[in-house]
Amino acid sequence: MDRAARPGGSGRRARTGGRGDKPAAIERAACEVFARDGYTRAGIDAIAAAAGASTRTLYNHFPGGKEELFRTVVQWSAGRVREAQLALLARYLDPERPPRAADLERDLLALARACAGLMAESRDHFALVGHIHAEAGHLPDEVFEAWQEAGPRAVARGYAAAMAALEEAGLLDTHGDPARAAAHFAALTSTDLAQRTSWGVRPLPQAETERLLASGVAAFLRAYAAGGPRPESARG
Repeated sequence: MDRAARPGGSGRRARTGGRGDKPAAIERAACEVFARDGYTRAGIDAIAAAAGASTRTLYNHFPGGKEELFRTVVQWSAGRVREAQLALLARYLDPERPPRAADLERDLLALARACAGLMAESRDHFALVGHIHAEAGHLPDEVFEAWQEAGPRAVARGYAAAMAALEEAGLLDTHGDPARAAAHFAALTSTDLAQRTSWGVRPLPQAETERLLASGVAAFLRAYAAGGPRPESARG
């Protein structure tokens, strides 16, 4: 992924269109400060200083202050990462070209690796996500919902559709619940890696990352590969 496509990269100016350089600079600074300090600890003065702006200028562009800035940054960042995640999903699990059964584990592992790479490339975004989880009780409901709609829910729908397509191709048995299978795949690969790396802040050695992803994919296939054992919760 090029730098213009990364949260915190030069693509942010392009997103602002005709709004000018100062709002873009404020958003870049806000992304960095929120990623470092979280929502609760981040201060308007620190964001303004990082942007090379006065607090008056900041409020002129973002009259809602910290809440508006956080919502703006999170929505943009989540939207960028959402598009990148869905592009990876289409690349490795194209429903129009399902893999052969012998290649399913290979392709799932390739997808997991690519998502791990995206996490490494988008550290500011995943640091924000870590803060969102840690501070969920302190975030305004509107901000939390804006993040969910901009990123996680759309990605979850995409993965559920991919799991349903793999089931249609006879490669998986989701036991009637592709959304749950998708959630389990994410938990065994992306979520596990995110938690062990503190949302990308402390990367693991490459060999450990590979072991974690391979074991997660293997566990997923033990539960969901077509012809595998039916879990207790799915038995009639």
